[in-house]
Amino acid sequence: MPKPMPITDLESEAMKLSRDDRVRLADRLLASVYGDRDMDEAWFAEIERRIAALDAGAPLGGAGSALAGAEQGGR
Repeated sequence: MPKPMPITDLESEAMKLSRDDRVRLADRLLASVYGDRDMDEAWFAEIERRIAALDAGAPLGGAGSALAGAEQGGR
């Protein structure tokens, strides 16, 4: 049986993947941890929307913008 790759090497190799491929890899890894559940299509669509927004130059939201939105009644 071959020796497993050290996690630091695996992480380094994974970070060389495109953003879309990293999302797909994360999806497969999570499915392997939590069983054979399908990822919720709405969540995957949201991930894709956020990636597209970041690619278009939109700033990261973060907790500050979430709190500001809540203070304004979610507007």
